[in-house]
Amino acid sequence: MKRRALIAAMGAMFVGACSKVADSKVGSSLLSAAEDWHRKAHRALSNRTALVREYARADISPVFRGNGSVTVDTDEYRQHMAEGFANWRLEVSGLVRNPMSLSLEALRKLPQRTQITRHDCVEGWSAIGEWTGPQLATILEAAGISEEANFIVFRCADALGGNPYYESVDMVDAMHPQTIIAHRLNGQSLPVKNGAPLRMRIEKQLGYKHAKYLTAIHATSSLDDVGLGQGGYWEDHHGYQWYAGI
Repeated sequence: MKRRALIAAMGAMFVGACSKVADSKVGSSLLSAAEDWHRKAHRALSNRTALVREYARADISPVFRGNGSVTVDTDEYRQHMAEGFANWRLEVSGLVRNPMSLSLEALRKLPQRTQITRHDCVEGWSAIGEWTGPQLATILEAAGISEEANFIVFRCADALGGNPYYESVDMVDAMHPQTIIAHRLNGQSLPVKNGAPLRMRIEKQLGYKHAKYLTAIHATSSLDDVGLGQGGYWEDHHGYQWYAGI
């Protein structure tokens, strides 16, 4: 418990300071150094494949709120909704031997993992939900992920502030057994407000890393050409730290 409290305290300290500190060049340098220290400390204090706590069904929150985007305001997305997402595709590209385009039905036929976990939002709220979907590792292995891949980038259908949503994680979190592409919440198809038809669950990171309305995963060796170079929408446009471990 002391170890988890220390990790949580470090995460809260750095996330809370991001928006103010990142406004200056000196602040950005300090933030980068602090983030690197946070990441290294987190890795040193916890086993790289340790599982986060999983809860009982009785612990599931009565409401799992939507946050950020709660829908996608495009004709294309509305058409997908009308079709029950039958024609939604998840593209797998980048540093893989076998690029893929997977339908929702194909994803449902893969081995599934169901886990009841707590979602922690940077805004200070939490909720417990039951998520079901294939492990990201299963898809990456099927695609023949290259040893040169250092990061997995998530592309999404939604946008905030006129900018498309995107996120990324390193290979440690990508291959973590609790990192799944969820298509069900609490035994039902994923609701639109929670990212239908697909969203990431990266249980060892804060909520903004759990990309919703997922359309593509891309393996890359560097984040330099992703967005503005910081690896995610909130990182690029609002100064959030890239590594948001809990």
